Amino acid sequence: MVGDTQAGGAGADTHFGFRTVPLGEKQRMVDEVFHSVARRYDLMNDLMSLGLHRVWKDLLVSRLRPPKSERAFRLLDVAGGTGDVSFRTVEAGGPGTRAVVADINGGMLGVGRERAQALGLAERVEFVEANAEELPFADKSFDAATVAFGIRNVPRMDKALAEMRRVLKPGGRCFVLEFSRVDVPGLDAIYDTYSFKLIPGMGRLVTGDAESYQYLVESIRKFPPPEAFADLMREAGFRRVAWQPLTGGIVALHSGVRI
Repeated sequence: MVGDTQAGGAGADTHFGFRTVPLGEKQRMVDEVFHSVARRYDLMNDLMSLGLHRVWKDLLVSRLRPPKSERAFRLLDVAGGTGDVSFRTVEAGGPGTRAVVADINGGMLGVGRERAQALGLAERVEFVEANAEELPFADKSFDAATVAFGIRNVPRMDKALAEMRRVLKPGGRCFVLEFSRVDVPGLDAIYDTYSFKLIPGMGRLVTGDAESYQYLVESIRKFPPPEAFADLMREAGFRRVAWQPLTGGIVALHSGVRI
């Protein structure tokens, strides 16, 4: 089952980690999590993934293939937070490559703007406070769209996927990098122990907030398996939908094209 996050209307419920909450409350609760961890978010990504998130994001950018010439290429990085994927993309591309980071959390965007200034990329990466379910961009205005470890925090994933398709040009590609289901015997037990026993404590030590990281771990387990998420992408209108498991299935790189 894909999950009840796709249901709409008054009184609908969804999940916040392992808790059932009213659909209309989830976004506020997710916002509180990311306001709490924004300043140490990138450090915690390194610690939680043992640095592997950098490898996964580099693979995502290699699949994007931004042109190394002056040809215009515009990326929309949804739930892009502090700008990691956008920075990698403009650095990999030529002078015509630009990126827009869209995120609903102002605290994360503030950190991202500071990083862009420090990296000398402020002219090439724009930060926009926006809801993934109602993107404030014109139809057919981006060459590619990405979400890296953010789609599971969106209350209505189907709406976010449909919005990403809407703003893509025909032929534009969407890539979703997200945690998945471990498919290596033995690794699943190690991964569960690491996730539930160590990561919340790590969050307490580094950010003073164990509860937010408990939610993040639980939200991974509630995310649909790859086959179900691929169906969501197809229902949103994407074609040539595929996914690639990475690191024993800890994460998966999903892709689709707007025809």
